[in-house]
Amino acid sequence: MKNYSIPARLLSPGHTNAKTAKNEIKTFILYLAPHTQNSTGVNLCPKASKGCALACLYNAGRGAFNSVQNARINKTNFYIYNKALFIKKLAGEIIKETAKAKKKGEKIAFRLNGTSDQDFIYLLKKYAGLDIADLAPVSIFYDYTKILGKAKKYINHPNYILTFSRAEDNEAQALEALSLGANVSAVFSDQLPATYKGFKVVDGDVSDLVMINNTGVILGLRAKGKKARTDTSGFVINSNKLNTKHYEQITAAV
Repeated sequence: MKNYSIPARLLSPGHTNAKTAKNEIKTFILYLAPHTQNSTGVNLCPKASKGCALACLYNAGRGAFNSVQNARINKTNFYIYNKALFIKKLAGEIIKETAKAKKKGEKIAFRLNGTSDQDFIYLLKKYAGLDIADLAPVSIFYDYTKILGKAKKYINHPNYILTFSRAEDNEAQALEALSLGANVSAVFSDQLPATYKGFKVVDGDVSDLVMINNTGVILGLRAKGKKARTDTSGFVINSNKLNTKHYEQITAAV
C-alpha cells in the first residue's frame, strides 16, 4: 500500500542548517528520516552506533517541528517504496540547480546524506544515468559516512568528498580511513585538541566544506545538544581526559 505523496522538492536550501549556512558556496541538502523512522522500519543509517543515535541532531533546529519531521518521513517513504522515481526526481533537481549555477558562473555543493547514510552516487547512475563526475567542476558533492567500504570506494572521486565518522565502536576503522588519506570527523566534549591519535585536528565547525580543503585530518566537532554533552558511550571524546600536551584550541578558520 502506498504510504507517501510525491513532494514538490527533495532538496532543501543549505541556509536552513546553522552549519551549512556558513558554507562559502550555495549548498543543497537532502534530509531523510534517519535510522528506522519510516513506515517500513528500514534502517537508512545501517552503521549508526548507539552513541551516534542518541546524539543525532535530527531534531535540532527546524527538525524540532512536527511538520518538518513529517515531511522528512514522507520523503523517506517515497525513497523506500519507489526508489527509481525518487532518484530520477533527485537527479532532475541536481541537474537543474547545476545549470543555474553554471549560468551564473558559480559553484554549487550538494550534501545528499543530511540525515542518512546511503550510496546516492551509485543510485543516481543506476536509476537516472547521472554520473556526477560529469557535473564537475561546477558541482561538488560531499557527505559523512560510517561505512568504511564506501569511504574507500570514493576516496579518489573527482567531485565527491566523503568524511568517515568516528563513533565509540569504530575507532580502528577511523584510524584506517585516516591512514588512507580520508578525513574523519570526531566529536569532542569541549575544546578541540591540536592532535588526536597522532593526526592533526582542524575545526570542523567552521563550515561543512572544511573537508574539501583537507585530506587525512580529523574534523573536530564540538558536542551539541544535551544528549551529546552528557554522552557516556564513548561517541563523544572527553577532552578533559586527553593528555594536556595536546590542548590547543583550534581558532583559525581553515
